[in-house]
Amino acid sequence: MDIKINYRPVWGLKTKKFYISSHFFTALTAICGLIILFILFLILSHIFINGFKHISWRFLTTIPQTDFFNVETTGILPHIVGTTLKVFIMTIFGVPVGVITAIYLSEYSSNTSKTTRIIRSAVNNLAGVPSIVFGLFGLGFFINFIGQNIDELMKYQEPVWGKPALIWASLTLAVMTLPVVIVSTEEAIRATPPGEREASYALGATKLQTIFNIILPRAFPGILTGTILAVSRAAGEVAPILFTGVAYFMADLPHKLTDQFLDLGFHVFVLSTQSPNIEKTKPILYATVAVLVVLTFTLNLAAIFIRARIRRKQRASE
Repeated sequence: MDIKINYRPVWGLKTKKFYISSHFFTALTAICGLIILFILFLILSHIFINGFKHISWRFLTTIPQTDFFNVETTGILPHIVGTTLKVFIMTIFGVPVGVITAIYLSEYSSNTSKTTRIIRSAVNNLAGVPSIVFGLFGLGFFINFIGQNIDELMKYQEPVWGKPALIWASLTLAVMTLPVVIVSTEEAIRATPPGEREASYALGATKLQTIFNIILPRAFPGILTGTILAVSRAAGEVAPILFTGVAYFMADLPHKLTDQFLDLGFHVFVLSTQSPNIEKTKPILYATVAVLVVLTFTLNLAAIFIRARIRRKQRASE
């Protein structure tokens, strides 16, 4: 006896109306993406067209001695150095702490433990705190608490650590960017193939050896992704460093961690709000913004290049 079985396609609703709606939403998402790219292109082209024509070697290498609103004599070398040092120190302090926290949450803690829930809640809340609040936190905790206690312990006659400084501004930015590093690192660790972990344990490796030899090398591109996002945010932030280290004007470069510094983002704020003649200082303003964008892109491209190279090596080893 022949038995006939009628198979119904899983997508039984694939009617003409379904296909039309599917193509409509595909086109809509593509249009939205193109609009975003077009807006980004307009912004960057406006900055570069108005900024690059005022950039010169003198502008990039001059330390202004008196008036930084003068188009003919001003320069931004202290601002470039200060911004670079700020981002570099922030990365040194912030990324390791974020990576260690992500390792603890992924490899050691239990998802049902109270400690894990508290840490995750703190990370989520930090991601939503306004940047100006981080500036007030840095002023109260790093400068007034840690810095002043160090001065009292070392018996300094004048404030050395208990005042706005490069180190405190960088640490404030490190705290601000912690959620970005933690989340990206944790996702990269979760993406590690379970078979590689099991093979490591089967060969007698400890958890710590597995983390250092298997998990971290696999997650390193994701860690660099978090670093790129952190650098992008920290390079242009002004509010957190207002109270913690940036100076209105300095005729010198920072030489110590306890020195104040000049910053490109803050310089843009000063030029746009404190200038006696906004129209006259517009060339400096556009040129400074262009340099800030290029500096941020350069730092990001360095991390992207390292990430791409590591990924190529991982694919070659597979």
